[in-house]
Parts: sequence; C-alpha cells; structure tokens
Amino acid sequence: VQLQASGGGLVQAGDSLRLSCAASGRTFDNYAWFRHAPGKEREFVAAFRGSMNRAYYSDSVKGRFTITRDNARNTVHLQMNSLKPEDTAVYYCAARDIWVVTYWQGSQYSHWGQGTQVTVSS
Repeated sequence: VQLQASGGGLVQAGDSLRLSCAASGRTFDNYAWFRHAPGKEREFVAAFRGSMNRAYYSDSVKGRFTITRDNARNTVHLQMNSLKPEDTAVYYCAARDIWVVTYWQGSQYSHWGQGTQVTVSS
C-alpha cells in the first residue's frame, strides 16, 4: 500500500497549485492533507470523508483550498488558490479506513505519502 503525493512547486503569491495523492495497492474511504513548515508543528489542512462525500478545512485555508476525490483513479486532489507565503510547507497526504471525529489529528492516520514541497514567494 502506497500513497504518492505530487504537484508541489514554486509559485508566486496569488497563484494556484493542485496537489494529487494517488493510492496504490488498495482503496481508502477517507483522506486528509497536512502540512509541515520549518520551525512549526505539523498542521491539518483538509480532509475528505468518503462515505458522506464531505470536505473539512482548517480555518487558515477555508475558502481558498478545495479537496476532492477521483474515485475512478483512486486519487484525492487539493486545489489551492490564492496562495500566500504562509502556505509554504511540505504537504503530506494521509488516509484511513474508518472516519473519526478527530480527523484533524495526524496520529489518527495509518497511511502517509512522502510529501511534496510547496513554496510561495511574495
């Protein structure tokens, strides 16, 4: 079982990026994105609850980021618009089978991707 994250890069403030996380070996119902910036703790970004087709966001990205799932490709995407320098971080995707109310906690996820760097210049 593997999660492969991709789509990061260097962009300017105000630009957009789309991250992708492809699962191989099996499917998951629930996905999340976290990010880790230098000198900061890992931060929850967004989660997708497959059984309800519902998305959840941190306050810092709500209204700018959108998490979606492509069932046919067993992939989850994170569309990031209006990027800000403070969005700079390594972004990780994570997955788990059963939804939990504490979906914002990284410790709840059993599978993780390798991370993709997002750098937003001012």
